[in-house]
Amino acid sequence: MDPLRVVEICAGAGGQALGLERAGFEHALAVELDPTAAATLKLNRPDWEVRVGDVADPGVWNPTDFVGVDLLAGGVPCPPFSIAGKQLGANDERDLFAWAVELCGQIKPRALLLENVRGLSAPRFSAYRQHVLDRLDELGYVADWRLLQASDFGVPQLRPRFVLVALSKEDAPYFSWPETTPIGKTVGEELADLMAAGGWKYASHWVTRANGIGPTLVGGSKKHGGADLGPTRAKRAWAELGVDAMGVADAPPPSTASRTFTPKLTIEMVARLQGWRDEWKWQFAGRKTSKYRQIGNAFPPPVAEAVGRQIAGALRNHGEPRILDDAVVHDPVYRLLRSVDESLTIAQILTRIEGELTLEEIQLRIKHLMRDFDMQAGARNGEEAFKLGHFRAFVGQDDHARHEYIAQMRSKVS
Repeated sequence: MDPLRVVEICAGAGGQALGLERAGFEHALAVELDPTAAATLKLNRPDWEVRVGDVADPGVWNPTDFVGVDLLAGGVPCPPFSIAGKQLGANDERDLFAWAVELCGQIKPRALLLENVRGLSAPRFSAYRQHVLDRLDELGYVADWRLLQASDFGVPQLRPRFVLVALSKEDAPYFSWPETTPIGKTVGEELADLMAAGGWKYASHWVTRANGIGPTLVGGSKKHGGADLGPTRAKRAWAELGVDAMGVADAPPPSTASRTFTPKLTIEMVARLQGWRDEWKWQFAGRKTSKYRQIGNAFPPPVAEAVGRQIAGALRNHGEPRILDDAVVHDPVYRLLRSVDESLTIAQILTRIEGELTLEEIQLRIKHLMRDFDMQAGARNGEEAFKLGHFRAFVGQDDHARHEYIAQMRSKVS
């Protein structure tokens, strides 16, 4: 069977790339901003075409060279939608989600796969999600979102990822989300051999303590210091599993470690908890902190493989086509304001959406819209009225603030 071709943007250290490869996709191109993560890709797949630099820079790659590729995939930056990143959404210069959607208009892939943090599923971004769905519909795709838990795919970690899959209207009836499977191992069971590798005679005792699923591994950003396993709440959860989350160890516990010793995880242990299996022999370039961040920011390969197999099956039109459900409306307020040329008061919005939301919910939606869109506020019959303006997200504009952000990054590197 001929392999399906994928272009992957924001490829990172290859978690999604490896999963898609195992699902039957062949990389036509991988683009990554971080040189060390790009070096990891080349270290493991020297035959791949890997471009290093800003994915939105036409000097790095030309999207029109890949028109008609089977799949466009990527793990675009998460901080615009994360609580740690202040959920700035379209106003965050790092946001590439909307740009990736527009990229479908240039490349015209048969399918699109984008993954991000759970925050994107929050009410704060209902209008952003609605804009994405509506824009993909205009471009000829049927799209759907799904919150997937890594622990449902054999990864012993509470790692929710919000995943968008869009397919051409011809292929979409053949797609369904992957079925989940119970977790195979606890943290202790997954790491038992690695924790005992240095001769620690109490490793088996530790395994019985680490008898649960770990919290989300957090890769963080270069703004932070050295590697650790996450914020305060995550550190407490790791401590309950018998793990010291204040850093990453260079080696497993020595033979002299006591029964009450609380070990740190090594890079090899972190990689295994993120879903990298030993038989895949995936290596990471760079120093310890860089390796940890590459792993912590990755899409777990088993999850990517499960979604990738479903996409591959749909692109090959396997199985019986299903009747597509009506698209879920994520934000009726956005939908309404987008469909009219006039300004509407909150009372008028309440009447026109026919009770889908309460007055308080509409007021909150308006507040969120003002963060991601240029809202034109005026007056109508003595009441404040609103008209939807331009989407603030970066979609390729020459005058967008993202260009200044990237220029500053380059100056710091140089």
